[in-house]
Amino acid sequence: MFTQFSIRGVSLDAAGLVALADLKSIAIRTALTGSASMLDILFLAPGIHCQRDASEVNGGEHPTAGAMTNGYVFHIENQATVSYLQTVGKTGHLTTIRVSGEVPRKHGLLLSLLQTDFWATALYLIGIALTAITLVLLGVIRDWWGLGVVCMLLVARILNVLVIRRRTVLGWKGAPEPGVEGDLLILLSQDRWVRMRGMVDDIKNVTAGQWLREEETVESFVVSFATLLVYGSAALAGNASTVGSLLMACLLLVSAGILGLCNAATKTLRMFDRIVSVEGEPKRYERRLEMAHDLVLEMRRDDWAVDMGLIKKPYLTPEMLQGKYASNYSY
Repeated sequence: MFTQFSIRGVSLDAAGLVALADLKSIAIRTALTGSASMLDILFLAPGIHCQRDASEVNGGEHPTAGAMTNGYVFHIENQATVSYLQTVGKTGHLTTIRVSGEVPRKHGLLLSLLQTDFWATALYLIGIALTAITLVLLGVIRDWWGLGVVCMLLVARILNVLVIRRRTVLGWKGAPEPGVEGDLLILLSQDRWVRMRGMVDDIKNVTAGQWLREEETVESFVVSFATLLVYGSAALAGNASTVGSLLMACLLLVSAGILGLCNAATKTLRMFDRIVSVEGEPKRYERRLEMAHDLVLEMRRDDWAVDMGLIKKPYLTPEMLQGKYASNYSY
């Protein structure tokens, strides 16, 4: 049975400092799910105070996108979508992704997640179970300081989750275009090329406008208080017993690993009731110009390629538009 006796030769007075690690796993999870769930409250991992920075997961990149159906060129402003594109994109390859309307959750959110990202959801549930087990064990050994520290982290998690849910709003997404198919080419850094297909309205939901609005004054105070709770928990963790400190350190370290695996196992992006997923295998090209040439011939228009700087000037001929394209265009 657990006791509060010290473990000979082991000192864990600074175990609470693990909570202060600036890991981005929680912020990345927020981006992959498009918001924060109330279940997130029970998942404790280092980087709780970094969740407010979820809108920075794209590293400041806003890639150029060209609508191959109508020729318009613009930038992708949704940071979560850009982060997902950076993850699935591969240098020198054209990756195709599909944006679709989310299947109605007839059996609730949890079962819906299990059906789409089974291993990611299973890992996430394990992380939640670890928090519950740790709370019970701290209560069994009557380590009230340790229990108080974990509760402080839970409160900080609650405050961050509530603020993220308030900031996630479906705002301006442009004029609706029902029933219109969309096809975008997105140019990411490091020569990663992504083709996004789906209904135009679905694509707009995951690319246009804001994902997380700016914090209001009250929300900023709430998140700042939550950050102070995380630092306060690290300061008070030294009062916990050796066994209690060991339990907290193990919880945070194991949860960090589990959350990293969970993010890696998540193959889809959920954003405003839309699902973004990879379609097929990436196609390798020796030159970017070859990729642009293939897409121009497929779409039968080249204005978007000119505006994106992929080709120097229009080169489609009437014969090429009719499918008789023994093109003399040089790569």
